[in-house]
Amino acid sequence: MSETVLVINAGSSSIKYQLVDVDSREALASGIVERIGESLSPLTHQAGGLKHTVEAPVPDHTTGLGGVLKLFDQHGPDLAAVGLVGVGHRVVQGADVYTAATVITPPVIATIEELSPLAPLHNPANLQGIAAAMAAFPKLPQVAVFDTAFHTTLPPAAHTYAIDPEIARGLRIRRYGFHGTSHQYVARETARAMGRAPGEVNLITIHIGSGCSITAVEGGRSVDTSMGLTPLEGLVMGSRCGDIDPAIVFHLVRQGGYSIDQVDTLLNKQSGLLGLCGSLDVRDIHRAIAHGDRAAELALDVFTHRLRHYIGGYCAQLGRVDAVAFTAGIGENDPTVRAMAVRGLEGFGIRVDPALNAAARGAARISPDDATTEVWVMPTDEEYEIAHQTAELIHSLNSAAC
Repeated sequence: MSETVLVINAGSSSIKYQLVDVDSREALASGIVERIGESLSPLTHQAGGLKHTVEAPVPDHTTGLGGVLKLFDQHGPDLAAVGLVGVGHRVVQGADVYTAATVITPPVIATIEELSPLAPLHNPANLQGIAAAMAAFPKLPQVAVFDTAFHTTLPPAAHTYAIDPEIARGLRIRRYGFHGTSHQYVARETARAMGRAPGEVNLITIHIGSGCSITAVEGGRSVDTSMGLTPLEGLVMGSRCGDIDPAIVFHLVRQGGYSIDQVDTLLNKQSGLLGLCGSLDVRDIHRAIAHGDRAAELALDVFTHRLRHYIGGYCAQLGRVDAVAFTAGIGENDPTVRAMAVRGLEGFGIRVDPALNAAARGAARISPDDATTEVWVMPTDEEYEIAHQTAELIHSLNSAAC
C-alpha cells in the first residue's frame, strides 16, 4: 500500500489541503475552505478529476476540517484505505528554533505561539489548523514543516543586521528568510535534473510569484536569501516594495503624517508592481506595455533590475554557480521576465537560449549547451515537499522505535 500524507495550509480564514501519495508524488485530492467565520463558506474538493463545491456555515477551523472530512467521505478517496500515515502542516515562522520538520507536541505548540509576534498573520492561523487536525486525527502523527527551516543554515554574516546586538537578541531581530520549503524543493530537483547530487552543486533559486524571494544555495544549504525578518525585504513583489531606504518610513511618518499601520499597509499591500502601475498581474503588465503604458514598462524594469542585482550579488557570494533555477507563477510561466532577469549577466556565464526559453513547459533547461552556468525552469511543489518531509520524519521515528 502506498503511503499518503494530508498536507494542511491554514490561513486566518481558510484551509487549503492536499492528499499526497508520497511514492508516486500524485495529489490524490485537494481543496480549500474559504471565508471561515462568515455566514456561508465555500468548500471546494477535487478528486478523481471532478470538482465538488458546497456552501455551509463554517464558524471556525475545526468545523471547516470537519466539512473537508465529510467531502472525503462523500467523494473520496477513502482516507481509511489510502495508507494515511500523518498530517503535515505548513508553519510560516520557526525562527532559529526549528531547523527541520518537527513532530508537533504541546511544547512545540507553545513555541509556535511564542513566535507569533514574528508572523502575526500566519502562526496563529497555522495553530488553528493544527488544533483542528489533532482533534480530527488524534492517533496520527502531526508534523510541522517551517518556511524558515531551510534558511537556518545562513552564516552569521548573512543573517545578522547591523544594529545593537542586545536589542536584536531581545526582539529576535535577524534575517529568517521565507519560501524555504519551495527553495529546498527546487534546489534538490534542479540538482537531480542536472544529474548531480545536491551537495555537489551551487545554485541560485528564484521564486517569483505574488511573493518573491531568491536564495543562494551552496552544496544543498541556504547561505543567503533575500527575505529578512519579514517577507517584506528583498525583491520587488506583487504588492510589497522589497528593499527600500529604512528612512523612508521616518519620512512618511514625519512629513506625510502616516501612522505606523498606514505605513505597514502601504509597503505590504499597496506597493511593488501594484503600486508602480496599478496591477500585480504580470500578464496585465505585458498587455499594458504593448499598448504603450510607460508606467507598466517602468514597473517591469524595476522588477527585473532588482532580480539582476540579487543574482549578481549571489554569484559573488557563491564564487561558483552551477545553475540558476526559476520557479513559482512568474518564474515558471514568463519567458520575458526570465530573459530580462539574466540580461547583462553573460560575464557570469548566465544566459538563456531564446527558443528554449520561449518553449519551456514544466522542468526544462533554457540555457545554451555551451553556457558555463545552466539556467532552468523548475516547477515548485511545496505540498509534495511538506508531505515528503513529513513521511521521512515519521519513517525515521518509527525506525528508531524498532
